[in-house]
Amino acid sequence: MQTLRYWDYYDMTDTFTELYDKSSRKESFSRLYDIITSRKNILLAYRTIKSNKGSRTPGTDNKTINDLKKLSENEVVNEIQNKLKNYRPKKVRRKLIEKENGKWRPLGIPCIIDRIIQQCFRQVLEPIMEARFYKHSYGFRPLRSTHHAMARVQFLINQAQLHYVVDIDIKGFFDNINHNLLMKQLWNLGINDRQVLACISKMLKAEIDGEGVPTKGVPQGGLLSPLLSNVVLNDLDHWVAEQWEFFPLHKEYKSREGELYAKKRTTLKEGYLVRYADDFKVLCRDWNTAQKWYHAIKSYLKQRLKLDISPEKSQVINLRKTESEFLGFTIRANKKGKKRVAHTGLKENKKRKIKEAFKKYVRKLKASPTTQNALLFNSFVLGIHNYFNRATHVYNEFSRLAYDVRPFIYNRLKSVGKFAHPTNAPPTYEKFYSLGAKTFKIASIYLFPLADVRTKNAMNFSQSLTPFTSEGRARIHKQLRLDIQREIALLLESNIQTRSVEYMDNRISRYSMKMGRCEISGVLLQARDVHCHHYIPIHLGGDDTFKNLRILHKDIHTAIHQTDEMAIHSRLQGFNIAKPMLKKLNTYREKCGLRTIM
Repeated sequence: MQTLRYWDYYDMTDTFTELYDKSSRKESFSRLYDIITSRKNILLAYRTIKSNKGSRTPGTDNKTINDLKKLSENEVVNEIQNKLKNYRPKKVRRKLIEKENGKWRPLGIPCIIDRIIQQCFRQVLEPIMEARFYKHSYGFRPLRSTHHAMARVQFLINQAQLHYVVDIDIKGFFDNINHNLLMKQLWNLGINDRQVLACISKMLKAEIDGEGVPTKGVPQGGLLSPLLSNVVLNDLDHWVAEQWEFFPLHKEYKSREGELYAKKRTTLKEGYLVRYADDFKVLCRDWNTAQKWYHAIKSYLKQRLKLDISPEKSQVINLRKTESEFLGFTIRANKKGKKRVAHTGLKENKKRKIKEAFKKYVRKLKASPTTQNALLFNSFVLGIHNYFNRATHVYNEFSRLAYDVRPFIYNRLKSVGKFAHPTNAPPTYEKFYSLGAKTFKIASIYLFPLADVRTKNAMNFSQSLTPFTSEGRARIHKQLRLDIQREIALLLESNIQTRSVEYMDNRISRYSMKMGRCEISGVLLQARDVHCHHYIPIHLGGDDTFKNLRILHKDIHTAIHQTDEMAIHSRLQGFNIAKPMLKKLNTYREKCGLRTIM
């Protein structure tokens, strides 16, 4: 995992582990400012921001990461430290993006220097918060995903037979967070450093260009905002859990059934919360209990968190009779034998959006049947398959979608491509799709078939999987395999106009075959860090065949071709290059006609 490698490189791993450990013991922190403004933490924040695509988005000062790249490390560190001595955030740029329901979501984009400052705070606060957060909140947290939230819901329906769900929609959550309450919540979670709290308060009150100084809410688009939003709702998480799940018993019971029986004899409300950001559900066993939870949560949000709900979107649903929606999926409890199990599919508006996007890509291919547009089409198909393949009936859903758009794609592409069964399909196609279905071949690229998708089991999140403990990091290195499908979908979007079709296709195949690992360092590569190297350079007689390509981290690839030895070692600093790796790197250099390095 690249983040852990950055932590090691800047010697921050032990610091974050210690913060997490102390927070787990409910200790408070009064000396965080020095850690936040330390040279190592600032440089780590800069490296993290630099590798983020959003760093090229300008704020109100029209500056991006490219403007900071001109500065030395000392200049960057001094700039941040000096700015924080009397911190005054610059105006936040307002940008509106369209939501699925046709409304607009206001984003607040801070200036690049303020983004780095927010990242400095986030890095230090996150391990403290992670130790205190509820175990079944999944949004904006390390290693957790929407699939884990869906897996938890399915588990509660299938195993616990909880078929009544309380759906709550908070009205304008991010825009209505109470600033004073948030500062108190941070203090209660152990953030007792007044300098840190003063800086966060100023971030919250940063002027929005054209709108003035906000009196409530956190700007969506700020790097610290997701963490702060979880802080706000963490109180709700624990309050719900303490009403039933964590409610102490006077007598210990060995069996789960015994514990459940003991609680049933009381007037407690049985309910289990699953939350992803501000989207959450409470699953219950009966209608009356669900109604009690609905009114209790509505009252708690209003009185304790100063938040209102949307009555038209909040309701109690009997999953045996009606579908509920969660994170783009539909959920229903259908009969299977003598019990009921979760039946999940795609929301209607999601299906409509997929059709619209699908037709947009097809029109683009019709107008310009190039390799790049074919790869972009494949990226889109692989991306939606990778997200929705946790739905229990995903095959039926996508078969129907494919049936609906079949005349459209055939009539548009029959003049620019060949419609047939794939022959000699590349390894990437064979890895994810069967050869039994016909598809179009355009610019020597086979288009991924929309209907060909299979259900994947939705796996519950392992609570011991955390980057903030040595045991958790060991599990990550041992078990966490890069999601190859997701990264390949991103690689397919690459626009390298000067490269051949063979190169583009073999590059993906090589990455897939190597399971996303750099062929020299062995580190797992995200799409943004992938470079493809010609083992025998083109100018020395090499070609774009699969056997002549190598998947490397971009810094290692740059080091292979550099001539300045100091610059080479600077590139390799973060990789812990051992002798066998150095020997391999020198072999690559020799093939390029360059001298070896020591």
